[in-house]
Amino acid sequence: MVCSCIHTHTTFCDGKDDIETFCRSAYERGFVSLGFSSHAPIRKKTGLVSDWHISEDRFREYLDEVLSARLRWQGRLPVYAGLEVDYIQGMISPADREFQSLGLDYLIGSVHYVIPPDGSLPFTVDEPLEEFSQKVREHFGDDREGVMETYWNAVDDMIRAGGFDLLAHPDLIKKNNRGDRFFSREGETYLKHLKKTTDLAAQSGVVVEVNTGGLIRGWADEPYPGLDFLRLLKEKNIPLSINADAHRAEHLGGYYPEARRILLDAGYTQAVLFEGRRQGRPVWTGTPL
Repeated sequence: MVCSCIHTHTTFCDGKDDIETFCRSAYERGFVSLGFSSHAPIRKKTGLVSDWHISEDRFREYLDEVLSARLRWQGRLPVYAGLEVDYIQGMISPADREFQSLGLDYLIGSVHYVIPPDGSLPFTVDEPLEEFSQKVREHFGDDREGVMETYWNAVDDMIRAGGFDLLAHPDLIKKNNRGDRFFSREGETYLKHLKKTTDLAAQSGVVVEVNTGGLIRGWADEPYPGLDFLRLLKEKNIPLSINADAHRAEHLGGYYPEARRILLDAGYTQAVLFEGRRQGRPVWTGTPL
């Protein structure tokens, strides 16, 4: 299996290893490429306080170090410069001009935050279970299905807005839902949202990520997206890219064999690899599973 990872987080945001350590690990593992995708700065645009996004005052340093690594590893390991940009309606989007004007190799679009109907500050759906449960009670009136619908509506709005090349962990909302604590993944409402998001992704032409990060960190028993979602994506022939969402160099390639098996179960025979931009457009190349 040909391996790459363009969803990585270093010490510039919430990762635990530096850029050079990631490059060395990827090379030693025989990866064909590596991309860096720090969580985009968020405080100035949203007013939200975060310790897991890169700070505005370190952003230029981040880009300089990725470009420096590209030069050091030239001829041995292609290194790409990217960014993971959160979508919060009315606050921040991958389509925002400041992200589009950076000239990066790629942008990852992701939804972590939901906006409560009571007007309070957005909160993340993947925070620890007790904190998430408390905020659902306090700010959604314990409307658990309502949180799920708010999440999926945000994902759909982000896809419509566009501006990104890879859709990250699209069903992240299931992280705290083991045992269907908050909503039924077999329920009509949830399946309706999977189908709607699939249709929008197909119309947009975006590549969808198969993210093994939840497996690596013990948060999930399947990748994002899960098998039922993957089967819907296959019906629309939506291309998929396998990534580790690596926060440590040792995460690179983690659970890729399991991702391969679930993709085969869903009917896929290949994944796609990112190979840079040409004439302003991302280049993705199919590779057999």
